[in-house]
Amino acid sequence: MLNLNTKMLAAGAVALTLGLGAVAAKAQEFVNVLTGGTSGVYYPLGVALSEIYAKGIEGAHAQVQATKASVENLNLLQQGKGEIGFSLGDSVKLAAEGNTEAGFPGKLDKLRGIAAIYPNYIQIVASAESGIKTLADLKGKSLSVGAPASGTELNARAIFAAAGMKYEDLGKVEYLPFAESVELIKNRQLDATLQSAGLGVASIRDLATSLKINVVAVPKAEVEKIGAPYMPVVIPAGTYEGQDADVETAAVGNFLITHEGVSDETAYQMTKLLFDNLDKLAAAHAAAKGIDPAKALDGMPVPLHPGAERYYKEMGLLK
Repeated sequence: MLNLNTKMLAAGAVALTLGLGAVAAKAQEFVNVLTGGTSGVYYPLGVALSEIYAKGIEGAHAQVQATKASVENLNLLQQGKGEIGFSLGDSVKLAAEGNTEAGFPGKLDKLRGIAAIYPNYIQIVASAESGIKTLADLKGKSLSVGAPASGTELNARAIFAAAGMKYEDLGKVEYLPFAESVELIKNRQLDATLQSAGLGVASIRDLATSLKINVVAVPKAEVEKIGAPYMPVVIPAGTYEGQDADVETAAVGNFLITHEGVSDETAYQMTKLLFDNLDKLAAAHAAAKGIDPAKALDGMPVPLHPGAERYYKEMGLLK
């Protein structure tokens, strides 16, 4: 009997320990911020967000994860392998639709919206010595279009289709991250790169200070052929060294996305802290100056997370 009681007490102690461990684990709030390559805009903004969340969300363990950006981020969120991620609007739309050609296994039905943020500018940059000045000049030349099925590469496909061109028209297609593309251009192993990012992206700034470049226009008429969520914009003169004139191109809105498994309180805090700390985000990258709470719901391709919805109602941005 004594042995039985002893065993029962021991079992109870183990259960209590396990129970306390579970409570402790539950109290730790993980916020994994999914970004993009380290030479893009998502990454520095993600680092800033993770620091903001670490300080602002009680008990939060926040970290930033470099990824292949939009498509990978959305697939990871669907799997619950991250709490918030950056993505291009057309990628979010295709994810919700379950477009397999874009890199999604099926409809990503667990995705929920946090906010529309700043626009990505599609920036096609060539070395001046390549002679590329227009989209038509890309024929027979080498171009990097971003990682396969990434948000950038989906943008490249859309631009080419609108211009009546195919990858087959190029001399060579490379599927490389921003920084690697720039290194190849510097080494004269690549003619041009297409990068979808905020203005002043570090990779292109680096390239422009290393050699003479041409920023290739995407004419307004071509952008209008694609339609929403693409919109015609201008890359202002002087954005990059040696760029002396405004250049027409397309822009696509960026979004911060979460998933239904994130608690309402965490989603609320992630949304509130985002807008309470826009100055810190702008210090991390100038693209964040384009984040406007009044436009945070514009074109949201997936349902809002209830926690984000609560914030917008408090701010009078949603009835």
